Amino acid sequence: MPKILIIDDSSTNRRIYSELSRQLQADVSVRTFENGRKALDWLAANPADLVITDYRMPQMTGATLISAVRALPQHRDLPIIVVTAYDDRRYRVASLEAGATDFLLSPVDHVEFLARARNLLKLRAQHLLISQRADQLEINLNATDLLLRESRDALAQVIDTVPALISAVDLDGRCVFVNAHQAAFVGKMPTELVGYSVEALFGEERGHISRRLDQLVVKTGYPLLPREEEVVTASGEHRVYLTSKAPLHDGTGRITSILNTSIDITERRQAEQRLEYLANHDSLTGLPNRLMLRDHLRRELARGRRGDQNFALHFIDLDRFKAVNDADGHQRGDRLLQNVAERLKRLVRPGYTVARLGGDEFAVLQPDIDGPEDAGQLAQAILDMLAAEDDDLEAMKIGASVGVTIGPPDGADPDELLRNSDQAMYLAKSLGGGTWRFFSADMAPRASQRAQIETELRSAVKRQEFELHYQPLIELRSNCVVGVEALLRWRHPQRGLLRPDAFLNLAEESGLIVPINEWVLREACRQGVAWQAAGVGTLRIAVNLSPIQFRRQKVGELVREVLADTGLRPDLLELELTEGILISDDEQVVTQMELLRSLGVSLSVDDFGTGYSSLNYIRNFPLQRLKIDSSFVRDLAHGPRALAIVRTIIDLGHILNLQVVAEGVEEEAHLTVLRAEGCDEVQGYYFSRPIPPDAFVEWLLAREAEGGGVCTDGAGRAHVGRI
Repeated sequence: MPKILIIDDSSTNRRIYSELSRQLQADVSVRTFENGRKALDWLAANPADLVITDYRMPQMTGATLISAVRALPQHRDLPIIVVTAYDDRRYRVASLEAGATDFLLSPVDHVEFLARARNLLKLRAQHLLISQRADQLEINLNATDLLLRESRDALAQVIDTVPALISAVDLDGRCVFVNAHQAAFVGKMPTELVGYSVEALFGEERGHISRRLDQLVVKTGYPLLPREEEVVTASGEHRVYLTSKAPLHDGTGRITSILNTSIDITERRQAEQRLEYLANHDSLTGLPNRLMLRDHLRRELARGRRGDQNFALHFIDLDRFKAVNDADGHQRGDRLLQNVAERLKRLVRPGYTVARLGGDEFAVLQPDIDGPEDAGQLAQAILDMLAAEDDDLEAMKIGASVGVTIGPPDGADPDELLRNSDQAMYLAKSLGGGTWRFFSADMAPRASQRAQIETELRSAVKRQEFELHYQPLIELRSNCVVGVEALLRWRHPQRGLLRPDAFLNLAEESGLIVPINEWVLREACRQGVAWQAAGVGTLRIAVNLSPIQFRRQKVGELVREVLADTGLRPDLLELELTEGILISDDEQVVTQMELLRSLGVSLSVDDFGTGYSSLNYIRNFPLQRLKIDSSFVRDLAHGPRALAIVRTIIDLGHILNLQVVAEGVEEEAHLTVLRAEGCDEVQGYYFSRPIPPDAFVEWLLAREAEGGGVCTDGAGRAHVGRI
C-alpha cells in the first residue's frame, strides 16, 4: 500500500492534494502535515513512498526539509515533489541542490499532478523491488559458485518481469547483468551482452555519459537521483526514459558494480508537450495564438529598447468571411481560415510571426523594418494576396482590412500595440474594406457608429425585436432528443435577422445584455412549459448567463422569480456559465451559485477548452456538464490533434463525474468518433439547424415518425448562442 506524505501550511492545498492522491490507486494511504518539523518526526519512525511539499512554509523551507529527509538513511532515495511558482528559479535551484526529485507549478494542474505522481510511485515501487533483489544478490555473492549461478538465474527471472530496462556494469564498464527488456531493446539475448562494454549496450555517446555517471556513483557511494534522457531506438523512434543509478556491494561493503534502471515516460512527456502546444497555438490553423503573439511582441519590444530597432504589427480582419460562413456553413468557413493561414505563411519571410487572434482575425509581426515604407509594402502585399483570384476553390477572393502599428513608438506593451492596430484596422474597414491604414494618435474613434447601433439595440429591447431559434440536443446512448439549445436572434427592421456575433459584444459593453438575457431566460422557460402543455415532451432548458449579470444582478433571485412566474420545474432548467465566471474567484459569484443550486437548477460550462487550461475551478463548483467547443469537434477530420483534445476533455469530464456534450456535429464521421470516445450528448447541423419553435415541433414529429423521439426522463437546454 503506497504511503504519500503531503506537507503544506495551507489546509486547502492539503485537502486538494489529498483528494488527487487518492485517485492514484485504491489502496493509497495519505498523511498530511502542516509543517516540515512534524513530518520529519513521523518519517524518522515510518516508511513512505512519496512526499509532496510546498516550498514556502513557516519553520522551515522546502529545501531545508528535503536536506533533513535525505539525512535519514532509510529515506535517501525517497521521491520528493516540490510545489513552487514558475518564476521562483532560486527556489527550484535550492530544492535541486537539496535533493528534490520533481517540481509542480503553483497552482497545480490536476492532470499533471496525477501523471507525475503516478510515474514516481511506479519508479519507487520498482526501485524497492530492485533493492530487495540487489540485497539478495549481495548475500549470495559469498556463497558457492553453484549457489551464485542459481541465485543469479532466479534473480534474472524475477527482474525480467519488471517493465523497465535494467542492467548492471562492473567498475571497468563491462556488463555483468542485462534483463530481457534491456536486451530486447538492442535486439539481442541477455546472455549475449554479458561481458560487453557499456557502449555496446547504450551506443557510443550514451555509453560515454553512462561511464562518467558510474564513476560519480563509485566516488560518492550513493545512488543518483533519477534523470530524464532521450533515446533513439534501433528503428529510429525517439523515446524518453527516467533513468536512475545505484551502487551494488559485495559482502565486505565494497562497490563492485552499478545498477542502471530506466522507465519509459515517453507518453507523459508527449502529453506535457501537447498541452504546452495547445496553450500557445490555435487549434484550427496551427498558427501561434494571441498568447504566443504577446510573447513575441515582448521580445521585439525588448530588442527595440536595446538597439533602437523598430518592427511592425499588422492586424488583419477578413472582409467577407461572415457571408461565406453564413451561406456555406462552418465547415467551409473553417477551410477558408486554414487556407488564409497557409497563404499568409507562404507570403512572409522566415523570422516573421503569423498568428490567428480568433474568429476571422489574423496578425503578422514583421521584425527589423527600416521604416514605415517596409510595413506599408507588406500590408499591401497581404491585401493583394487575399484579393487575388485562385484556382483553388477554398482560396477564393475574400479581401481584408489591415491596421498597422510601428513598435516601439506606437505602444509600450503588447496589449497597447494590439489595441492600436485593431483601431487602425477598424478605420480601414470603415472606409469600405480592402485597404490598410497606419495607427495615429489622433485617429478618430468609431464612437458614432457604435452609438447608432447601441441606440437601435435599446429600441430592440423595448420593441421586443428578439426571438429564439432552437437546435435539438441528442443523447448518444439512447439516440433520443433530450433537449434543445435556444439561440438568440435579432429581427432588425432594416438589416433582417441578425445573429448574436453582430451585436452581443456591444450589448455586454453597454450593459444591455442584462435585460436581453433576462428576456431570454423568461422566454426559454415559457417555451419549455408551453411544449410540455402541448404534449411535445419534457425538455431540459438551459440559459447562458453573462458575467455582467453576476456583477449587476442578483441572479439567484431572478431565476427564482422566473421559475415561479413561468411554472417550469427547476430541475428542467440548466444555466450555462462561461469559464470566466467560474475562475473570477468573486465572493458574490460564489454566493449566487450556491443559491442557484439550492433552487434545484443544474449548472454547466459552455465552450469548454477555449478559455482557461486549469481544472481547479471546476472542482470548486457544483457543475453537471462540460460542453466541448464546436471548433474542436469540426477539426476532428483534420488530424489527430483535435481527437486528442476531445478525448482528453471527455476523459477529464467523466473523471469529475460530469456529463460531456459536444456541439458543432456536422458530419456522420464526427458522430462516429464522439460515440466511440464515450461522449454523452451531441448537437449540430448533422441533426438540424437552429429553427423557430413551431418548426422545431415539426422536426421532432418527423423524427418521432422515423423511430426517434423525446426521452421521458431527459432534459434539454436553451441559451443565448453564438452559432
